[in-house]
Parts: sequence; structure tokens; C-alpha cells
Amino acid sequence: MHLGKAIRLERIIDRNTKRAIIVPMDHGTTVGPIGGIVNMHSAVKAIVEGGANAVLMHKGMPRCCHRTQGKDVGLIVHLSASTSLSPLPNAKTLVCTVEEALRLGADAVSVHVNLGDESEARMLEDFGQVTGSAQSWGVPVLAMVYARGPKVKNEFDPEVVAHCARVGVELGADVVKVPYTGDPDSFSRVIDACCVPVVIAGGPKLDSTRDFLVMVHDSIQAGGAGLSVGRNIFQHQRPDLLTRALAKVVHENAGVDEAMQLLQGYE
Repeated sequence: MHLGKAIRLERIIDRNTKRAIIVPMDHGTTVGPIGGIVNMHSAVKAIVEGGANAVLMHKGMPRCCHRTQGKDVGLIVHLSASTSLSPLPNAKTLVCTVEEALRLGADAVSVHVNLGDESEARMLEDFGQVTGSAQSWGVPVLAMVYARGPKVKNEFDPEVVAHCARVGVELGADVVKVPYTGDPDSFSRVIDACCVPVVIAGGPKLDSTRDFLVMVHDSIQAGGAGLSVGRNIFQHQRPDLLTRALAKVVHENAGVDEAMQLLQGYE
């Protein structure tokens, strides 16, 4: 592996556990300034204090939340965008380059592909261009690959998720983000088909913190490399404590009950 890439990967994935807690905060472009990320500086501060490995955001936001003190955190700059106002919200467009991300101090970049969408061909082309450029610069690529389109009956189907993950690997991603399939056995089959770390997405905001921790715990038991979750973390009453609880599960192999002890009163 390119030395630069190896060094940058250690800024977003713990070098000892080989796992990561990544918190995406790119939602402002997609759905607007929703609760939890209205003040990006405060949002980043809370999850970094809790022990997140990396944050993920669009290119204009690092200037709003760069911190000059406290713990360090990895920066992943997201290259893809679409909005919920569009008639084609699943059609992601590149709005940033690897070179721009590097000038911002990024440790990695991310790209989003929705397989099954009418614009799949263009998104795959963009994905290939990004991984090619990133390889030249020694920059890790996180690929968010989901199945969303008229032929997709269930985007959480294990075979569909495994296909998504494999596309990420085959086109050059260094970390792949996919939905959790619902149980460790089926998710382990997704992991088995990948030779790079696989992290789970959070999906819609969950009502139960325990359910969220169970999902993360089970994905780790299946061989997952952690999580890349936004709303279920930054919209929590205490994102700092939740991130700390997640760190217990992800990096210390703690059980859900032990992790929940850190969240007494904020379940």
C-alpha cells in the first residue's frame, strides 16, 4: 500500500483495533440544517470529545468547525451531492475533487453511489475517476454504496447489500459503507466477500438507543469494521456520551449492557 494512504487510513481507522467510528455530517446539502448540525462547531466538538475517529462533511464546512484545541479527529471530505428538493434525489453528482479535498487538509474522501438508479452509469463512472485520482495521491476512499431504484425491492436484502459492498471493493474503495442486513449471520456473508473494511450505515433516526447499540454490536460480531452513522449520533440528546458508548462497543468489545451504563438517563 502507498505509504501516504496507510498513514491517512490510520487517521480515520484506529490503528490498534482496525475499526472506526465515523460521523457523517453532510446532511445539510441533502435535507438542510436539521437538528444536531445547525451549529457545526458544537456538533463536531461533542462527538470528538466522545471519541469519534473521523467526521465526514462537504468541502465548505471545515471552515465552520475547525477546532484549534482538544482531541484531534480525522477529516473525510464528501465529493458527492444531491438534494431532497430534486426530482432525482438519488442521482449523485460530483461537487468536489480529490485535489480540493487535499487542499482542505482531508485525510480521506468519500463518494456516494446508488445502484439501480437511472443515473447509475454516470455515478459508477464518477466513482472510477475518483478512485483513480485518489490512488495517484495516496488518499483513502470511503464508498457509500446503496441499492435504490425501480428494480430494487428491498435495499436491506443480504444479497443486494453484498452486491453493493462488492461493487465498492471492485472499483477501488478502501472502506465500504453499506446498510446493515439485520442479523450477524447474513452480514458476515457480506463481510466475507470483501477484502477491505466494511462499516455500517445508520439509516433513519432510530427511536431506541439500545436498538442502535445492538445493531452496532452485532455488526462488529459479524466482522464489521465499525460504523459511519450521522443522525443516530448527532441528533441524540447527548452525542458525546453516545459516542463514548459506541467506542466501548467498537474499540473495547464491550457488550450492550456495559455500554448503556454510560447513557443512564439518556436512553
